[in-house]
Amino acid sequence: MDKFRQAFEEWCDLAIEDQDLQDELKNMSQSDIEDAFYRDLAFGTGGLRGIIGAGTNRMNIYTVAKASQGLSEYIKQRCPKEKQSVVIGYDSRNKSDLFAHTAASVFAANNISVYFWETLLPVPTVSYAVRKHRAFAGIMITASHNPAVYNGYKVYGSDGCQITTEAASDILTEIEKIDIFRGIKKENFDTALLEGKIKYIREDVLNSFLEEVKKQSVVQEQIDRSVAIVYSPLNGTGRIPVTRVLKETGFTNITMVKEQEMPDGNFPTCPFPNPEIREAMELGIEYARRENADLLLATDPDCDRCGIAVKNVNGDYQLLTGNETGILLFDFICAQRLKKGTMPEHPVLIKTIVTTDMGEQIANHYGVKTINVLTGFKFIGEQIGFLEKKGEEERYIFGFEESYGYLSGGYVRDKDAVGAAFLICEMFAYYKKHGMNLLEKLEELYKTYGYRLNTLHSYEFDGAVGYSKMQNIMDRFRRGIQQIGGKKVRETLDFSKGIENLPKSDVLKYLLDGSCSVVVRPSGTEPKLKIYISVSSDSMEHASEEEKVLAKELEAYMD
Repeated sequence: MDKFRQAFEEWCDLAIEDQDLQDELKNMSQSDIEDAFYRDLAFGTGGLRGIIGAGTNRMNIYTVAKASQGLSEYIKQRCPKEKQSVVIGYDSRNKSDLFAHTAASVFAANNISVYFWETLLPVPTVSYAVRKHRAFAGIMITASHNPAVYNGYKVYGSDGCQITTEAASDILTEIEKIDIFRGIKKENFDTALLEGKIKYIREDVLNSFLEEVKKQSVVQEQIDRSVAIVYSPLNGTGRIPVTRVLKETGFTNITMVKEQEMPDGNFPTCPFPNPEIREAMELGIEYARRENADLLLATDPDCDRCGIAVKNVNGDYQLLTGNETGILLFDFICAQRLKKGTMPEHPVLIKTIVTTDMGEQIANHYGVKTINVLTGFKFIGEQIGFLEKKGEEERYIFGFEESYGYLSGGYVRDKDAVGAAFLICEMFAYYKKHGMNLLEKLEELYKTYGYRLNTLHSYEFDGAVGYSKMQNIMDRFRRGIQQIGGKKVRETLDFSKGIENLPKSDVLKYLLDGSCSVVVRPSGTEPKLKIYISVSSDSMEHASEEEKVLAKELEAYMD
């Protein structure tokens, strides 16, 4: 009997707590069995993420409980008994509440105190509550912007940051020791709640979080806060916190995208609930046209990413990339802080290595130091923590990544779309008062610093075969490339060997002639290989032409 079949039959006998899993197991083909059981769901710095369903390679109450038991063992080994506590939050995805309750039941059975968000809320509120309650760890049940079939389990450390590579490895060691059916302690959620092992987080913690967001305002003068805004939470967690912050700071003209307003894990009008993707924004754009809105905002389901669209000269709505919104926000924050006299000494920008280099150009203009980190906002949060330990947290003024993640201020240690939405609205209203929209301001920045086009190409490789193929493609890239798209490779940076004190990571960066670059890396959360292309040119048209040549040649490596 092969190991897949053996594991499958054990699940048929023992996975009886969730009828959905039993129904799925009964209808599995041999290929379904192999894909569901060929490995354990990978646990890393992003925690767990996978398709909801039956099997060791799926998100379900058993894989969630096993991860929670492993994390419990890790906590008990490293934390004094009286300080053993976790914060748990969850988003709108299918079974998020079930998985959150499952995790809480395991921690409670292990005598680890649980602070539990009673209602679904954005991921940054978990980071905030961990620090507020001085918890040893935090859990957020979410798959961020993935399609509806996914869910996930993010883990935070006591600093409010997603866990480090070292911590993830140590937790995984504990998880791997546990029998998924026989090695888990668990007690009834409601009983643990009555006994005080689980406590709901008070409303004043959310209020405190929102007050911290509002403190990030950098506008000194009066602006018109009646600008017409269309907002979509993409059926996620942003509805209450985003609208509260905007209304409490005077924005009065907010139209919700009704079909995407309420939490719904099936995401019926946006199968890919990611503000990076135009299809997810289409309904919002329809609303913006109908309302003649000035600005469209959308946040992803766990409300840590924010996308926008603004009206162009033709009267249509143009989406801005994460890089474009990031450089607009960073330039705005720098300019306003200097104007208000609130720029700290030796200010710092933190960005990822795949984020536009224009951020560093703007930083140099304003006398801001740039720190480049690996992909993942946890590395930005980690750097804020290093500053905090030196008593220099106020030096941090902004952090961003190309995948629509932004953070102004150190009140949390993860990207925050509540704060981003607020700052974007203030920035938009400020420029409108001064007779300029965001596209015109962006053009001004390009004329000052040069046109730079940054694109992302993703290639999906599902299942065991796909995983192996991704590894082979990365090996092919590592064999040495002399030129790409007619441009000479000046330098190859292989981050798997460790570069500039950064953790080792399966990432390759090629520096090309003409201030162009290419980054290749497997996604840490999806079965995808990602290629980031950055092209600098004298016009956006020329940059676009050069990017197409590079992209076409790189695509040949995917076969």
